[in-house]
Amino acid sequence: MKLLVVAATKAELGKVFEHFNLPDKNFVQQDKFDILITGVGMTATAFALGRHLNSIYNLVVNVGIAGSFDKNIPLGSLLNINTDTFSELGAENHDEFITIDELGFGNNTFKATYQIVDLPIAKGITVNKVHGNANSIAKIEQKFNPQTESMEGAVVFYGCNTLQIPCAQVRSISNYVEPRNKENWQMGLAIKNLNDWLIDFINAKTK
Repeated sequence: MKLLVVAATKAELGKVFEHFNLPDKNFVQQDKFDILITGVGMTATAFALGRHLNSIYNLVVNVGIAGSFDKNIPLGSLLNINTDTFSELGAENHDEFITIDELGFGNNTFKATYQIVDLPIAKGITVNKVHGNANSIAKIEQKFNPQTESMEGAVVFYGCNTLQIPCAQVRSISNYVEPRNKENWQMGLAIKNLNDWLIDFINAKTK
């Protein structure tokens, strides 16, 4: 199996780079797995995938931290994002938001095609602007009922679905989606738990 791990930043995978003694590069190639650091957001992720995503990979796993709309999910938890939606892609009609699929111009939701069985399943949205306003949070929850938000996930699903490459997404919850309050974040815990899981996953898949 040839595995591709996709993440937005090296900071999210520091322990993985250290454990496998990987070079400090944005695209790291190994015999059985590669790591692609895309940069933050949809545009950077799409560009990086356009350069490196191809059918040599048997599995693509997008990993990183995320915010949770569901405060019943403990910070630091790992989630298997099974569906991910471009929540801002569409049009405004006065106070109403019309998604691109409702407009008839395409799809806004994409799915994992590889299931990671040891993690709970969650529903995500992908955004250009993370939510930090009570009114916009209420609107997005009413429209999509998401559990998590990231800035890259649906892009990876889109690319992999288009090329028919098996894909999954694992997110570690660093904060709740609420009016911005960095004192409540658990970034270190989320990154530690993500790296511990990913090291085990890479070792299991590349034996």
